[in-house]
Amino acid sequence: MSELTDLPAHVDVAIVGTGFAGLGMAIKLKQAGRDDFVVLERAGDVGGTWRDNTYPGCQCDVPSNVYSFSFAPNPQWTRTFAPQPEIWDYLRHVTDRYGLRSHLRFDAELTGAAWDDERRLWRIETVRGSLTARVLVGAMGGLSEPAIPRIPGLDSFEGRTFHSATWDHDHDLTGRRVAVIGTGASAIQFVPAIQSQVGQLTVFQRTPPWIMPRKDRPVRPRERALFRLLPAAQQLVRKTVFWGRELTVLPFMHPKRLSRIPERMARAHLARSVGDPELRAKLTPDYAVGCKRILLSNEWYPALSQPNVEVVTDAIAEIRPNGVVTADGREHAVDTIVFGTGFRVTDMPFVERLRGSGGRLLGDVWREGGMQALRGTTVAGFPNLFLLVGPNTGLGHNSIVFMIESQLAYAIEALRATEQRGAAVFEADPSAQARFNVGVQERMRGTVWTAGGCASWYLDAHGRNTTLWPGASWRFRMATRRFDAAEYAFATAAPPAPAHVPAAVA
Repeated sequence: MSELTDLPAHVDVAIVGTGFAGLGMAIKLKQAGRDDFVVLERAGDVGGTWRDNTYPGCQCDVPSNVYSFSFAPNPQWTRTFAPQPEIWDYLRHVTDRYGLRSHLRFDAELTGAAWDDERRLWRIETVRGSLTARVLVGAMGGLSEPAIPRIPGLDSFEGRTFHSATWDHDHDLTGRRVAVIGTGASAIQFVPAIQSQVGQLTVFQRTPPWIMPRKDRPVRPRERALFRLLPAAQQLVRKTVFWGRELTVLPFMHPKRLSRIPERMARAHLARSVGDPELRAKLTPDYAVGCKRILLSNEWYPALSQPNVEVVTDAIAEIRPNGVVTADGREHAVDTIVFGTGFRVTDMPFVERLRGSGGRLLGDVWREGGMQALRGTTVAGFPNLFLLVGPNTGLGHNSIVFMIESQLAYAIEALRATEQRGAAVFEADPSAQARFNVGVQERMRGTVWTAGGCASWYLDAHGRNTTLWPGASWRFRMATRRFDAAEYAFATAAPPAPAHVPAAVA
C-alpha cells in the first residue's frame, strides 16, 4: 500500500496528523493544485482523536451536521449527535473521496523538526526516517496526549489502570470494583455506559461540572434520504444549528448580565435528575456556568444515583496496591482504575520537538511568553510553520471544524501570497503577533473563562486563557478571512548547494 512506502526525501509541505485538521489541510492543498506534500501519522490509520477514543459511550457533544467539513457534508449520520464510530468512518471516507491515500505515511511519529536557517527549510525526523520540507503543518490537535495525574503510589497499584483515551477493551469490567478518577467530558459518557456492568463504581470528583440535557435523537430514514437527494436541505439545517450555537456564547462573554439563564437550566436539570439532597449537593458546582467546559448528558446524573455508585469528593492522598486512599484517611478498595482526566492541552509534548530559527525550542518560547500565535496559526521565530487548532482557537460552544476551516483558508492564502511576492519563506512579525494576542487577552477579560471562579484546563501556568477563542466563532472567521502581508516578513529560497567538484587527477 502507498501508506507503507518510504518517506520522500523532500516535499514542499509536510503535514503532521490525520484528524480533521491534517486531512482538511491535505484536501485544501489538492484543491489548490498542490500535490507535493506528505501526511505523517504516528498510528496505523487516519482519524486522530476519533480513531483513538473508543471508550464505551464515546460520542460527539456538538451536533452532527456542524461536525463535518462544510465542503463534504455527511447525509448518513444516524443520530443528531454522532457516535465515535461514525465520525471515524466519516474521516476515512473523506480520505478516500479526495484521493489522499498516496500522500499518507503511517507509523511515522514525529520525533523532531528543526528549521534550517541556512537552507531555509524544515529538517524532520520520524521513527521511520527523515525528510525535509519547505513548509511544516502541525495538525496534532490539543486532544492527542492523555493527561495522567501524578499520584503518590500509582506505580504500586496491583490492578489494571488505563486512560479513557487508551481504553483497555481486553479488560472485562464485569463485577469489578472500578475507580474513575475525573469527571470531565469523557467520564460523563463512559461512566453511564459501564455502571450497570461493574460491581462497585467509585467516582472521584475534584470539581463537579455543569451538566445540560443532551437533545439527542435518531435521524429518521426519510431525513437521511432527503439530505442525500437534496444537499441544500442539509446545508440549511447546518446553518440553522450553527447560528443557534453561536447565540449560546453570549452568556459566557457577559456573565454578569446573562449567566443566570443557563445556570437556571443546569440547576433544573440537576434537580429533576437527582432526588438525594446529599448527592445533589456534591454535584452542584460553586463556580459560574461556562467557566469550565459545559457538558451534555441525560445519563450522568441517573448513573451516579444508582446503588452501586459512590461519588467521593475528598482529595486523593495516595494509591496503594489494592485501593485509593483519600485525604480523610479512608481506603477505597478497587481493582481497576480508569482515568478520565483529559488531555495535555496547554503543555502539549510536540512543542518540545519543534525548533525554530536559531534553534529555539517552541516549548521554551511558550514557557517564557505563554502559548501564543498570530491569528492562532503562525508563530514568530518559526518560519514556514502553520499550527492548526493552535493557541486561542478552541471553542466551548460551537464546532471546532469551523475554526479549522478558517485556518485552512488562511494557510492556503498565505502560501499563495508568499509565492506572488517571489518568496519561498514567510514568518510572522513579532510585533504583529504581540498586538494580536494583546487584543485576544483584552477581549477575554471579564468573560466567564477568566472571571468565572474556577481553575480549568483552559488556563496555562500563568493563569491566562490561551486555549479558547474569546467569543463567537464567526469573529475568528473574520480575523482569518484575509492574509495581511504587512504582518509577515518574507525571504527567497536558499541558493542551491555548490556542486561538488572532484579534485584534478594528477
